[in-house]
Amino acid sequence: MLTKGDDFPIHQTPEPIAYSGSDRNFYDRYFFNGYSPDGSEFVAVAFGVYPALNVADAHVSIIRDGIQRNLHASRILGMERMDLTVGPIRIEVIEPLQKLRVTLAAAEGLACDLTFEGRAFPIEEPRFTRRNGPRMFMDYTRLTQNVRVSGWTEVDGERRALGAGWTGTRDRSWGIRPVGAPDTQMTPGAGLAGFFWQWTPLNFADRSVFFHINADTEGKPWNTRAVILPDGASAEGGWHADAPRMEEVTLLPGTRHARGGTLKIPLEQGEASVRITPKSVFLMRGIGYGGDWRHGGLKGELAVAREDFDLAKTDMGAPENLHIQAISTAVLEVPGEAPQEGIGVFEQLIAGPYRPYGL
Repeated sequence: MLTKGDDFPIHQTPEPIAYSGSDRNFYDRYFFNGYSPDGSEFVAVAFGVYPALNVADAHVSIIRDGIQRNLHASRILGMERMDLTVGPIRIEVIEPLQKLRVTLAAAEGLACDLTFEGRAFPIEEPRFTRRNGPRMFMDYTRLTQNVRVSGWTEVDGERRALGAGWTGTRDRSWGIRPVGAPDTQMTPGAGLAGFFWQWTPLNFADRSVFFHINADTEGKPWNTRAVILPDGASAEGGWHADAPRMEEVTLLPGTRHARGGTLKIPLEQGEASVRITPKSVFLMRGIGYGGDWRHGGLKGELAVAREDFDLAKTDMGAPENLHIQAISTAVLEVPGEAPQEGIGVFEQLIAGPYRPYGL
């Protein structure tokens, strides 16, 4: 099966680009978010292809005035991985690893035209590999890049320019994760005891700070990293720490969402400290992380739908709302420097027991 991708020098196996190995859970995804300087407005995008499922899907979420409005789209891939459109949603790679554009043509009352431009060369996070008994649960690579965001969003006929000072984060990940419909047959010897995830890409005036952790139920990290990256840094730039710590975390009553936390990053001159304070919540199911529009789900030849969440009336303790990004302010303190204020997200997903938090 030859496709457009086969005319580019991007092959990784002897097979055509349409084929991506033998694991039905292979995926290839874009993620973007952006937020106003005060965090009052927020936008997020996900776009994924699932070659073995022959599905592509895309999602755009816009938060204004406490309402999260989500546009979902899904189509049959047709084995053509170079077509970066799903219904009204389109990705355009203007300059690889530096500048990308997302457009949502007017659909169900929502529209946008957004450009994401990198502040430095993307970081490559440590490869995520985790087995669930005898089966591969995760095996993927991800690049992450903080960005400056420009353009506009439109909600029910009201168009707003983003204005100055919008920042955010984009990532690209590819490999194996659970996608599409879950398996109907249980696997003896498998069954995750729990899943713990935190991710905090933060934007400051002249630098970015990144942190993530996957840990087991006892709190032992199996994948973690923190990076401090000055604007304009190259692929070899920045400070990378393999033993960061998120401390002083308490949970909001009735939820698995943090009131805040303090990130500690070991440096040669001492220890950097980042105090993170959540201000509002973005529900990740709005861009396909769970729910009726989960990534890779088969919806037919083409399906498009809108879904709105009134965040003030949402039960944040419900299982479908475990996975969030908390739009947060941050204060960075580095030995020998004046404190800096910034903004970013504190992504959280705690499923099952987690002993350090008494869960």
